[in-house]
Amino acid sequence: MAAPSKLFRVFLTHGAGLFVGLFLLWIPAARAQTSLQYQQPPKAMVDIVDALPTPGVELSPAGGTAGKRWMLIEHFSGLPTIADLAQPELRLAGLRFNPRTDGPSRGRYDTALELQALPSGKATAVSGLPARAKIRFADWSPDGRKISFVNISDAKEDAGLSLWIVDAATAEARRLPGIALNGIFGAPCEWLSDSQSLVCRTVPADRRPAPSRSEVPAGPVIQENLGRVTPGATFEDLLKNPEDEQFFDYYATSEVQLIRLDGTVKSLGKSGVFENATPSPDGGYVLLLERHHPYSYLLPFEAFPERVSVVNLKTGTAKQLADKPLEDDLPNIHDAVPPGPRDHEWRSDSAASVFWVEAGDGGDPRKDVTVRDTLFLLDAPFESAPRKLAELPVRYRRVAWGNDHLALVEERRWKDRKRILLEIAPSAAATSVKLFEGSFDDRYHDPGQPIESTTSAGKPVVETTPDGRGIYFRGQGASAEGDKPFLSVMSVVNGDSQRLWQSAAPYFEIAVDVLDPAAGTILLRRESQEQNPNYYIQKMGTPSAEQVTFFPNPYGSGALPKKQVLHYKRSDGVDLSANLYLPPGYKPADGSLPTLMEAYPTEYKTKAAAGQVSGSPYQFTFLNWGSPVPLVTQGYAVLESASIPIIGEGKSEPNDTYVEQLVASAKAAIDEGVRLGVVDRNRVAVMGHSYGAFMTANLLAHSDLFKAGIARSGAYNRTLTPFGFQNEERTYWQAPEVYYKMSPFSFADKIKTPVLLIHGEADNNSGTFPIQSERLFSALKGHGATVRFVLLPLESHGYAGRESVLHMFWEMNNWLNTYVKNPPSATVAAQH
Repeated sequence: MAAPSKLFRVFLTHGAGLFVGLFLLWIPAARAQTSLQYQQPPKAMVDIVDALPTPGVELSPAGGTAGKRWMLIEHFSGLPTIADLAQPELRLAGLRFNPRTDGPSRGRYDTALELQALPSGKATAVSGLPARAKIRFADWSPDGRKISFVNISDAKEDAGLSLWIVDAATAEARRLPGIALNGIFGAPCEWLSDSQSLVCRTVPADRRPAPSRSEVPAGPVIQENLGRVTPGATFEDLLKNPEDEQFFDYYATSEVQLIRLDGTVKSLGKSGVFENATPSPDGGYVLLLERHHPYSYLLPFEAFPERVSVVNLKTGTAKQLADKPLEDDLPNIHDAVPPGPRDHEWRSDSAASVFWVEAGDGGDPRKDVTVRDTLFLLDAPFESAPRKLAELPVRYRRVAWGNDHLALVEERRWKDRKRILLEIAPSAAATSVKLFEGSFDDRYHDPGQPIESTTSAGKPVVETTPDGRGIYFRGQGASAEGDKPFLSVMSVVNGDSQRLWQSAAPYFEIAVDVLDPAAGTILLRRESQEQNPNYYIQKMGTPSAEQVTFFPNPYGSGALPKKQVLHYKRSDGVDLSANLYLPPGYKPADGSLPTLMEAYPTEYKTKAAAGQVSGSPYQFTFLNWGSPVPLVTQGYAVLESASIPIIGEGKSEPNDTYVEQLVASAKAAIDEGVRLGVVDRNRVAVMGHSYGAFMTANLLAHSDLFKAGIARSGAYNRTLTPFGFQNEERTYWQAPEVYYKMSPFSFADKIKTPVLLIHGEADNNSGTFPIQSERLFSALKGHGATVRFVLLPLESHGYAGRESVLHMFWEMNNWLNTYVKNPPSATVAAQH
C-alpha cells in the first residue's frame, strides 16, 4: 500500500443513468471511496505549474550609497512540496505557525537575492546567503545602504528564525549571531531611523520547554453569554480550551529587543504577547501592541484585548495609552468598528506623535450621527491631553502623512459605496479641503492612491511635487478599453487632477515610483501579451524608455494562449466582459470547442458601475495554480473571469435576485462565445473557487446551461453562516428566504449535472469549512447525482503543495474529458 503521505480521500458516486464504463481507466466506479496516490496531468500542464514566478523588485529609499537608488531583486521559490506542508504546524487563535521555528508555516520565500544600482548597473548576486536559504521579510534600511532579512531554518540543529544583514555596496550578507526571532505574527523586525539598529520580537531568553498536551481532560469546556448581543462570523483555527490558551501564550509570547548591527542587544521590558513593536520616526520610542487575556474561543486573536503603550528607549520607562477590551459585540456588518480608541500608529512625518481614531457612533454604522469618527494625536512625552485632528462624517479608512501642512485622509461608506479624500493640515486641524468624493465602485473615475516615498527616518510619506502644491497619484486607469494605468498630480488646493503619464497600447505599464520629481523620471513595470514583465526607466513626456531588468519568460519560448477581451450585454442591458483564451494554433476553421467558463460574482449598487470593464488586453498571461487557463493546452476554450455582476439599485439588495442575475450572466457569456463560433453550446463546463464554487453549484441547480461543473473550496449551505456571508449583511433570521434560495444545498435534489467537488482539508477561510463540501456531497449522492469529492490533505483555502496542485489539474482534466469533451450520449446513458 502507498505511504500515507501520498494518499488522500476520493469519494465518488454515479447517477443511475450514467455510463460508468467511461471511468474504468480512471478509478473503480463501484467503490464509494478509495485511496489514491497523487497523480499528474499531461506534461504541458506540469510545465506550467513548475514555472517559477517572475522575480520581485524592492526599490531602496533615496540617499543610499553614493546617492544611488538600488533595486533588491528577489527570486522566489516554486510551489512547496507536500512534505513541506507536513512540517509541524499549530493552528491557534486564527494563526498558523511552525512551533519548531516560531515562524510562518506556509507561504513562498526567496531563494536568492540580487542587487542592481539604477539607472544602468548590472544585477549582482548577493553572496554569503545561508545554504538552502528560505528568506522572508526583506527590508531596506532608512539610509538605503543595508537590507535586513529573516532566514527560516527547520534543521533540527539550527531550527528557527535568524536575522541577516546585507551591505548594498558589497552585496554581501552576514548573520547577526545569537538572535532567535519570533515571527508568528509576521515580520519580527523594523529598522530604527539611525539605520544601525532594529527593534525585533525575539524568543524570550528564559523560555522554558514547551507545554505538553494531556490525554486526560481536566473538565468540560464551558462558554456562556449572559444576555449580551454578540453576533459573529464563522472562523477556523480558534482556541478551543484552556490547554490551547497555554500553547498560544507559550509560542506567541516574545521579548522586544533593540538589536544593533554590532551585535549588542538591549531588552525593552518584560515579555508579552506582542503583536507589533514599531519605533518612532525619531528613534526615541517604541509603540507596542500587546494582546492579553481574557481570550475568546469564538474569535481570532485580532479581537483579543489589546494593550497599547510606548516605551522610552533612553530610560526604559513605559506609558500605557489604551487597554481595549475583547471585541466580541461588533455588528457583523460593513463599517462596524470597535468602540473606543483604535488603529494606533505613529504619525510618520513627525518626530514622535501617536495617532488614533475613535468612533462617534459607538462603532455601529447604523446609528444616525453627525460625527462618525474623530482623529486624535498625542505628542511625546505623552503626558498632555490628546489634540483633536479632525471630525469625519464618514468612516475613517486610512491616512497618508505629508508634513505639518498636509495629510491625506480617506473616508469610506459601504452602504452607498462612497469614497472621500480629505486634505487636512496637522498643524492647523480646523482647516480641511475635500479633494475627491465619488463611488469606489466607479472605477472609471477613480483618482487612484497617493504615491508614498520613504523619509530619512524610514517612514512613508506622500510624494509631492517640488513646489509642494501637488500630490503624485497612481491609478489603474480603468476605461471602456480596459485598464490603462496612469500617474497624475492632484492639486492640494482644489483636488484638480492632471495626468502626467499613462500606459498605452500595445503595453500594460505601471508607474512603480517617481525616481526624480524635478527631472520627471519614473520607474515602470512593462508587459504585453508577448513580453513578460520587466522594469524600465522613462522620462515623462518622452516616447522611449530604458530597460533595466531582463527577466526571462517563465514559460520559456513555447507558444502561450492569447487573451481576447469580449464585450457583450446581459438580457437586462448590463454590459459584461470576459477573457477568452484559445488553444495555441487555433484557427477559425477548427470550429467550436469544448469550453470551460470561470467566474466570481461581485455585488454592485448601480448598473453603470457593474458594466465597467476591468483588466487589460495587453497584460502578460500568468498561469497560477488557481487559473483555468492551463486547460487550453488540452484543447479547451476558456472563458476566464466572466463578469457576473449582482446588482441591487436603490433600496433593493443585490442578493434579492441573485439566482436570476447569475443565470442571465452565465447565459450571456455562452451566447457570445457561440456567436463568435468558438464555443460549443452543448459542451460547456463551469468552475469557480470559493464564492465562485458557490456560484457554480447554484448554476447547476438553477439552469441547464452546462454539461459539468467544478467547485473548489466553496460554501453551499448558508444557514451555516447565519450572521452574514460575502457582502450580505442581513442575518438568516432577517432574510431566511434569501439564505434558502441562495443555498445550493437547498436544491441538491435538482442538481443532475456531473459536479466535481474539491476542498482543502485544512481550509481556514471564514465560512468555507470542509464540512460544506462534505455535506453537499452527501446530499447529492443521496439524490442519485453524479459527483466526485476530492479532499486534499494539509491544504488550506488556497492550494499550495506541488503534488496537490498537479493532482487538482489531473482531476479537472479527467472530469472535463469525461463529461464535456466526450460526454456520454443520451442513448448510451439510457441503457445503463
